[in-house]
Amino acid sequence: MTEELWDVVIVGGGPAGLTAGLYAARANLRSLLVEKLLPGGELLNTELIEDYPGFISTTGRELAEKMDEHARKFGLQIEQAAVEQIRREDGIFVLQTEDGAELRSRTVIMTAGGVPRKLEVPGEDEFAGRGVSYCAVCDGPLFRDKVVAVVGGGDSAFQEGIYLTRHASKVYIIHRRDEFRAQPILQDKARENPKIEFITSAAVDAIGGSQLVGWADVRSVRDGGLTRVPLDGVFVFIGFSPNSGLFEEHLEHDEQGFLFVSDRMETRVPGLYAAGDVRAQLARQITTAVGDATTAAIAAEHYLEDQAFQAERHRG
Repeated sequence: MTEELWDVVIVGGGPAGLTAGLYAARANLRSLLVEKLLPGGELLNTELIEDYPGFISTTGRELAEKMDEHARKFGLQIEQAAVEQIRREDGIFVLQTEDGAELRSRTVIMTAGGVPRKLEVPGEDEFAGRGVSYCAVCDGPLFRDKVVAVVGGGDSAFQEGIYLTRHASKVYIIHRRDEFRAQPILQDKARENPKIEFITSAAVDAIGGSQLVGWADVRSVRDGGLTRVPLDGVFVFIGFSPNSGLFEEHLEHDEQGFLFVSDRMETRVPGLYAAGDVRAQLARQITTAVGDATTAAIAAEHYLEDQAFQAERHRG
């Protein structure tokens, strides 16, 4: 791993990473994808997918396996390792892994994504995919005529809560403060929606049920009183933490850490690209990750072609 020089190393094996790997390998670039767990990323934690074009209904695991197989068919190599740091030395990227190994590459595509912030309460992990969700667009249709709760008070919580009223019969928005951080226009829309009810100055203490979510214990922040609220689902929108801090130099990002890139998925560092959930964008969906990664891989190919042309010109 230490002596080989790759054309492209892709960090992260979710939909964006596998798509970037597919396009890079098809372009006959020497391509390596590095994923600390199994290829598929958050797809492996998604039970049902009904919004990916061409698949009326599939599971996250099935889609991940198909993407993995497709990319490998064209020659993408995949290594299981955790990248801890990326630096640039003499125009070559050096990727340090958790076990001390180093990878060297002419370009890097960062598709390490991120993770939704969790409530860290009993039952949250147990019922993940069985009533606990972090994506209303992904899972909302599964809760038709059901009662659900949205936890959070920012724009995402309100946007997803309003969206959920298309499917659910009732949506609670639970927030630990009296005031919300969401834009006033979103708050107005939510207040005007008869399906939405607010529970403020309150926090979820536990989530429970039998096979699926059946209730949540909600504690008053004011007096500590506990109320068990019957629910079919709990949607958590208290933030998302991108895995954007791998590069040793400062990369431009927004206040939450999401990377700013050009329309070619370029960071300010030549040869370094970012795609999928790690970058600042409106929507974080499988489809947007795939589109980002396609652009990033093609941009990396063009960059390498330009570098080769300049090197040949210099020799001539």
